[in-house]
Parts: sequence; C-alpha cells; structure tokens
Amino acid sequence: MLKVKCGIFFVLFSICSLPLFAGQEDVVFDKIVVLKNKETVESLYSLSDDNLESLPFSSPVESLNVTLLNLQSRSPNSSIQADFSLRGSNFEGTRILLNGQRINDPQTGHHNSDIPITKEDILNIDILSGFSPLSFGPDAIGGGVNFVTKRPKGRKVILELSGGEYSSYSQLFSISDKINNLGIRFSLENRGSRGFSEDTDFKKFTASMASSLDIPLGSFDLDFGYQDKEFGAYDFYTPGLGYPSKEWTKTFLLNSGFNLNKGDLLIKPNFLWRRHFDKFMLDKTQVQSKYLAHHRTDIYAPGIYFNKEGTFLGKLGLGFEYRQEEIDSTTLGKHSRMQKSIFIDDEYSFNDRLSLSSIFRIDDYSATGASYTGSVRLSSEIIKDNFIHAGVVRAIRIPSFTELYYNDGITIGNPGLSPEKSLTYETGHYYRKGAFSLGSVVFLRNENNFIDWVKVGKNWEAKNITSSNVFGIEENIQYVFNDRFNLKANYAYINKSKNNNGYTYKYGENYARHLMSLISVFKFDFGIQEIGFTYKKTPSRNGWFLAHAKINYNLNKHSKIFISATNIFNVEYQEIAGIPSPGRWVEGGLRVEW
Repeated sequence: MLKVKCGIFFVLFSICSLPLFAGQEDVVFDKIVVLKNKETVESLYSLSDDNLESLPFSSPVESLNVTLLNLQSRSPNSSIQADFSLRGSNFEGTRILLNGQRINDPQTGHHNSDIPITKEDILNIDILSGFSPLSFGPDAIGGGVNFVTKRPKGRKVILELSGGEYSSYSQLFSISDKINNLGIRFSLENRGSRGFSEDTDFKKFTASMASSLDIPLGSFDLDFGYQDKEFGAYDFYTPGLGYPSKEWTKTFLLNSGFNLNKGDLLIKPNFLWRRHFDKFMLDKTQVQSKYLAHHRTDIYAPGIYFNKEGTFLGKLGLGFEYRQEEIDSTTLGKHSRMQKSIFIDDEYSFNDRLSLSSIFRIDDYSATGASYTGSVRLSSEIIKDNFIHAGVVRAIRIPSFTELYYNDGITIGNPGLSPEKSLTYETGHYYRKGAFSLGSVVFLRNENNFIDWVKVGKNWEAKNITSSNVFGIEENIQYVFNDRFNLKANYAYINKSKNNNGYTYKYGENYARHLMSLISVFKFDFGIQEIGFTYKKTPSRNGWFLAHAKINYNLNKHSKIFISATNIFNVEYQEIAGIPSPGRWVEGGLRVEW
C-alpha cells in the first residue's frame, strides 16, 4: 500500500514538473516556505536560529516557553512531552507544521511535540494566526506553529557536549556541506537524565537528515527524521493519583517537496509520511500490567500548491491536499480515515498602503463529510510606520482517535463526536520604526461543539460542549538598543467562558489567563549572555514566575563554554495541575564549530 501511494505521489510530481524543465536554463531560487506580509504584527511572532542559540533550552520545542504560545510540559524537558495551547485553545487546537506541512498526531495532541529535529536543524519558528494559509485547515482553532528548517548552504561541523544536575547529559553532533547543487546535513542528538524526582527520568535520541538539490526552475528538498524516547510518565494522564507510569515513543518522519518557479508562477508539489509508535504502561511496578497499551499511527499526505501573481487578482493561490490517517492500537482498535481538501488563497494590494487577503477551503472527511472554512483580512498603513488589520476566521477541528475510541472502563471515548467549529474576529495594530517594534492584537472567538472530557457518574467521557467564548489581548514589544543589547517582551491575556452544563472537566481551566515573557540579550567581546523571565497564571490557580539565563564564554574563534540555568529561583509550580515540575536546573558544556 505504501509503495502504491508513493508511486502516485511521484507520478504527480513528474506530471507537474517535467513540462516546466524543458528548454530552460538553470535558475536557482531560495527555498520558499512562508508567504506572508512582513509588515504586520506577525513579524514579532518568530524565533530565529540566533534566538535559539542564545536561549538556555535544549530543543526547539522547549524554546517556545518564551513566546505567546502556552507550552504545558509534563516532563523535566519540554521536548519529551508537552501540550501546545495557543490563544486559549486546548491541547488539540493548535496546528503543528514542519516546513509548512501539517504533522499533528492523529492519536492524541499529547504527541505533537514528537518532532524528530534538533536545534541545529532550525532556521526559525513562526507562531501563526488563523489568517495565514499555512496555519489554516484542521486543528487551527487557536492558530499554528511552523518549524522551518535550514537548507544546507556550506561546510559546517558542530559538536556540543553538556551535563548538569540530576545526572543530565547531552551529546549533539551536526555536519553539513554543499557540493555544486547538492546540499546535505546530518544531525545526531542524545540526551537524558535520571529526573528531578522518582519516575521523571528520560532518554531521548534524535537523528535527522536534510538534503536539497538545486534544479532548473527551483529546488527539491528531502528531509528525514527519527526520534526514540523512553521516559517516566508519573501521573501524565492521571493527575494527582500517583501512578508510577512509563512510556516509550518512536517517530519516523519523511517530508519532501519541490519549489518550482517559472516567471510569476510558483508550483509546490509535496509529500509527507509520518509513523508513530506509542507504548504506555500505567503502573510500571506491576510485572503483568493490564494497563499496557500499544499504538501505531501512520499519516500519508501528498499535495500540490500553485501560486500566480498578476495585476488583476493579485497573488492568487490554489492548493489540493490528500491525507490518510491510520491507527492500529490494543486499546483504540484499528481505524482509518481520509481527508480530501481544496483551498484558494489570495492577496490583493489596492495600493502601497491597503491590501486584502482571503482564504476559502473545503475539507471532505470520510467520517464526517464536508466542512467549509475561510478567512478575510484587510490590512492598511494608516500613517507612516503604523499598520492596522481587521478580519474574521472560521476554523474546525476533527476529533482525535483517542477522543473517538478510547475505553479503559473509566475513561470512555465517543465515536459520535462532531467536529469543533470556531469563528474568530480580530483587529490589531503594528508600529515599527528603526530598532523599535510594537504590536497589539485584540480577538474574540466563538467555539461551537468544542470537545472536552467531562465527569459522567464515575467515568470520564468525551463530549461535544455547546458553546464557548474566548476573549484575548496580545502585546509585543522589541527594541534593539545598540549592537550589544536588545530586548523583547510578550504579554497575552485570555478570558474563556463556557457553558458548564453541570459538568466537571477533567483538565479544568487549563489555559493561561496571563502569560508574559521577556528576553534580554547582551553581546560582549567574550560572548553572548541571555537573561529571561516568564510569568504564567491559570484562572483557577496562583501564578508562577520563572527566571532563566545562559552565559557563554568564547575560548577562541571556533569554541566556547557555556552555563545555562532554568527556574533560577527554584519555584515550586505545576504546568498541569497534579503533575510536578522541576525546580532549579543548571547545566554546563562545551561547543565547538568549524
């Protein structure tokens, strides 16, 4: 079956590509990943590779702690397992992308952080609103997160070794080179710890390969990643009950695509395959545990996107997507579902100061039928250096396999669940002048049929809840004082009201009412230093204030030593109620580049 699907994919590539190659001279274009207007507040929603290097976090996922995304970690290292919540969405309501391709786990959103890449593979991470074509589609209730990888551009070798508290260790090796038109990069990372308390140990191994080939009219990219995790899962899914659980996951990910450009016509065929294994033991102290579950999921997703720029319709895009999701599980059963999609997006500039962008999308699901979504946004430069925008977005989310089919006698899924639907109204202002940037956004989202786990008698059951309203404010400020110091701060306020219908909710009010972060970077002759702070408060619990820092000292042109620390003041807190989070964690190491 896999061979047939891959064959269809490459036939599609050939049909779309070969006519364009005929009789053309070699022209090389840079990889095109994100199509968006940089003169908007979205410019402040990104982390670059330079940001990642200065932060005291070991993985791209963990670095999201300093953004407006609410990263809810269940482990001492956020990349082991963490939930993504954006603009008050639950952990299933954020669209996760790798180079623009959706990689959300169909079993459960708890596995969305299983992304087989290292920090050396990342070019930037973009937090996307619902207006972006990339973030649009299933799961984008709160928006999306796009992990953009680097194209290999030259010879570079990196070796990083570190260790620290709780017997933590890390080895990272990355090598890249480009010979003529072919670029390639290999990255290996091995990380682990005995944990800050019983049953919080972890091991993680990641291997990734990225290749790029410059061809007539553009480029071809092929990326492959593998990740293996083993970790203590103390009360991960049973907060407060004290189960010494254990979990093992494996992730395989293949992502490939062309970027072809002929004049003002862009063509992007692509194919993604993701396989995920999950083994979970509720009580690892039992030799024969009746709560031992095995799951395997597969995603096959070919697609093609056309974009043409003209004077009459502006920048007009047309996309076709196909997606098949399969699961074979000891507790969820064996299921398969298909999604066929078509979408149109357009960006039209009336003049230098006023533009209109819109998206219309149809998703046809084998289980629930067709759904229609779309967005419209009007953007304007009202006066010099001041930009405003206003728009509306309609989004959906289909239930996960766990929400549909899970049943352990206490927690019961619901095969009759309907898709979630949301309608978001948003307006914002963005100001930029020289080294100073300031952005503000206000939004109101109405959710219908949103899915949650509620108490029914003695059991937890997945149900569609009638309605919910979410009001939010986001503020961003950035200032580059000089070549040696810059500052970036974010703040988000979320207020979510829902009709309880007399239910008790399993995860409670698990969004952040107040979320604030600050990053300050100092550049000295001997190295780069970073100091940052985060503050988070949920509606029903007291807030917590965390500080982190990283100090670098250059030994010479090619090597440096560093010390990083998180939760410097040793604050006791819980990202998810009932699951303990680590206190102060200090690590140090050596980094060599040549």
